[in-house]
Amino acid sequence: MSYSKYFDRDLSWLSFNYRVLLEAADQSLPLYERIKFLAIYSSNLDEFFRVRIASVRSLLSVKKKKRQDLGYDPEILFKSILGEIDRQLNEFGKIYTSQILPELESNNIHLLQGLPELPEHKEFVEQFFQEEVSPYMHPELLRRKRIRHFLRDNVLYLVVKLYSQRDKAKREVEETGDKEKAARRAIVMVPTQYLPRFVELPTVDGKHYFMFLEDVIRYNLQEHVFIGYKVADSYAIKLNRNADLLIEDEFSGDLVEKIRKSLRKRQTGIPSRFLFDSELPKNLLEYLQDTFSLKKGDLVSGGRYHNFHDFFGFPNPYTPALERDPYPPLRVPELDQYTTMSQALDQKNWLIHFPYQTYDYVLRFLNGAATDPDVVSIKTTQYRVASNSAIVNALIRAAQNGKDVTVFVELKARFDEQANLKSAEEMKKAGVNIIYSLPGLKVHAKVAMVERMVDEEKVGYAFLSTGNFNEKTARIYADHGFFTRDKSMIEDLQKLFAHLANPDDKSMEFGHLLVAQFNMRERFYQMIEREMAHVAQGKRGEVVIKLNNLEDRGMIDKLYEASQAGVKIHLIIRGICCLRAGMTGISENIRITRIVDQFLEHARVFVFHNDGANELYMGSADWMSRNIMRRIEVIFPIYDVRLKAEVMEILRIQLMDNVKASHLNKLLENVPVTPKEGDRLVRSQIEIYQRIQENKLLEASEPLFPVE
Repeated sequence: MSYSKYFDRDLSWLSFNYRVLLEAADQSLPLYERIKFLAIYSSNLDEFFRVRIASVRSLLSVKKKKRQDLGYDPEILFKSILGEIDRQLNEFGKIYTSQILPELESNNIHLLQGLPELPEHKEFVEQFFQEEVSPYMHPELLRRKRIRHFLRDNVLYLVVKLYSQRDKAKREVEETGDKEKAARRAIVMVPTQYLPRFVELPTVDGKHYFMFLEDVIRYNLQEHVFIGYKVADSYAIKLNRNADLLIEDEFSGDLVEKIRKSLRKRQTGIPSRFLFDSELPKNLLEYLQDTFSLKKGDLVSGGRYHNFHDFFGFPNPYTPALERDPYPPLRVPELDQYTTMSQALDQKNWLIHFPYQTYDYVLRFLNGAATDPDVVSIKTTQYRVASNSAIVNALIRAAQNGKDVTVFVELKARFDEQANLKSAEEMKKAGVNIIYSLPGLKVHAKVAMVERMVDEEKVGYAFLSTGNFNEKTARIYADHGFFTRDKSMIEDLQKLFAHLANPDDKSMEFGHLLVAQFNMRERFYQMIEREMAHVAQGKRGEVVIKLNNLEDRGMIDKLYEASQAGVKIHLIIRGICCLRAGMTGISENIRITRIVDQFLEHARVFVFHNDGANELYMGSADWMSRNIMRRIEVIFPIYDVRLKAEVMEILRIQLMDNVKASHLNKLLENVPVTPKEGDRLVRSQIEIYQRIQENKLLEASEPLFPVE
């Protein structure tokens, strides 16, 4: 059987999200950890519909004669995507109803799947509705072709079928015998933006009861919402709208104002999915389709309950029981001996592994710079910052203390545009020099540079990272952060910031950093080709590459070329992977590992054997065409032998994982890595944490590339 050389990016992403769903079915995990993975899966899928589906559907309008230019039939692809989603959602429903709910009940936690039955619950639900919910009830009678009704993006509604109890309506039914003619339809928004999705009911006989907020509303529709009507049925619906702002290639005009306008348009974007209860009658669905101007392709049948991402907040009456074991971020005792980060960097380079080790050192670096009288300037990039960001506060304080602070703010960070605008405006008011997005590019680099006077000479100190300047996501994202005052890297960073300030100057040459738009693709090609040359000389050729996503066909083809030349290639890819491993004569020497566990694997790391003189790079760039062609990314080398060994040991442990790792085969299946008889169980994230905690990350370690 012949295969395409490349997986479709959207089907590949769906295979990753399915791997997330499999964690919810893993009975070795604590119950609330499995519930969290249901929420992650649901949240991921919502974003997929809001961002990717509209893009795929737009290709359906391409004329058949021109479809050959695409290299695939968009209709077949679209059907494959919807078919895979439908298959996964069926499994999602089985996990939820056959595993999660029964296990909750076995722990005396009951999530009602309907209306209350116990007398004390009925009384509570009615009182709770009147006191807490009723102020947010704004029912709207639907009037098809008379009023243009609007559904908000990603918001839950109940569509209600009801009958007027007035004499006129009764006569219509009696005279025509057509009950549907007299039916009325209405919608009610479920106010989860103001109230918890899960309402805790009184405990009875030691059992804890919870109820969906929409069921609380359902229970009160007749008596307290639609007074004067007979409520027949109610069904949950939800609309996802296209949320892609499509502003990356804007080259003119006020980008800030365009972002603001686009954010407003996001709330009114074209429909990408209308999710409805599968029990909703066909004639009512047709009525809704007509009322809300929905296309047939928008309609997606679902279960009784939607927005499972709300399960992130599902209450646990037994906290911390039924939850994962806590792994608090560790400190670095040697680093803590220094009063300031500049003192520590004067001695040597430092590498921090998040979230195993605390992000406090990044805050300490910037806070120290804000108050250090010898610091003259701070320059940094901002892509996704936390709400009420400690990073932003440090930069503001630095500007208020008279430092020259420059922040490059990427406004086009999807779903963080508003937060970035807000923080940029706060910093600007405080005197921070703000540089906004470059036309046609996203700046995705994660770098900061501090300049301070040392013996009347200006000295640079830098922080370069694989993850965002975000102290909150640093608790769950597995990344690496590198502190250095290496002059060669500082010089390269100065060039980078000069380019960001003056993007028309493209004459920069970077000696150590790999920077997208300048030297990144070329250098990666050279290092892969060097491994091929070593194999041709009878030596060893081997690489380990860890990414979030691999989609760029140029990079994929280079890896195929290397595989055919005999280079051994180990890929650790969390998400999208368009490379197909294991194809005879093409990719036999490539193995793809995917690790999904309690921390989100987010680091990008590149190791080249180089005939034993290992070269290691890490940074912000995935191997997506957008990262290499349409972004400013920074990949930085690690020269320090011990720090390099630490990262390579972490990669080695991850490649040994036989608990949470799977291999991606040529059929796009997640094949679990299973230990052989007598093998030690290795759950890489737990082992890495324990080795760092015991200061044994390098103790008794084996080389990433063992001697053959």
